[in-house]
Amino acid sequence: MTTTGVRADARIVARADGRGGTVLPVLDGEGPLALRRTRAGGTEAKVMVVGAMSGPLGGDRFTLTARVEEGARLHVGSAAATLALPGQAKGEARYDVRLDVADGAELHWLPEQLISARGSDLYVTTRAELTAGARLVLREEQVLGRAGEEPGRLTSRLTVRVAGRTVLDQELSYGPGAPGGWDGPAVLAGHRAVGQLVVVRPEFAERPVEARMVGECAALIPLAGPAVLVSAVAPDALRLRRVLDGALTSLG
Repeated sequence: MTTTGVRADARIVARADGRGGTVLPVLDGEGPLALRRTRAGGTEAKVMVVGAMSGPLGGDRFTLTARVEEGARLHVGSAAATLALPGQAKGEARYDVRLDVADGAELHWLPEQLISARGSDLYVTTRAELTAGARLVLREEQVLGRAGEEPGRLTSRLTVRVAGRTVLDQELSYGPGAPGGWDGPAVLAGHRAVGQLVVVRPEFAERPVEARMVGECAALIPLAGPAVLVSAVAPDALRLRRVLDGALTSLG
């Protein structure tokens, strides 16, 4: 790695093949953002993000974009957790995700956890743009520090827009230098795993989901549009995943 950090970009385009399936005319990754198509059943295409290098490290700039065109179905996961680490380069690392989902298309964005290691400094942005007839399942999980370790600095911004209207725009910040109270009783209350699940379905516009608790430290909240948000904290990544998976199952 150079003293200015690594620059890496990856692009995915999913397109309906006209026979009830989905093809990937663009599947292009470089450096630490290697992309692999994996076996999938039914009408969806499935892609795994494979970390070919450590990171993101201090000074790195990663960008990952996915476009799901009309009638296509795409499932994106990752082969392992992403580990934010301190690097030789000074300054924060950036990891920007951009998602576009068209009418009649569906995207399941389900990466593994992001782990904020001690001494790291990472700013993550995820922005999803959907048309009125699009569907989305988006999961975001952060683990603050490895076992027995204090976390690094982690800031995460999540924005979801449906038919040009913002239904969610939130920013969370943890670790050294974050605004006071991030580890207090009103935020994490000593927990070290935090996650969000966003589900967008056109039918939610006609049949809104009611707000409710879905665990001791998790809540399902309807958004101002055909979408719901599940926010949860947990002692560890395993219990966080169970809560989010349970919430998704409860939505049918």
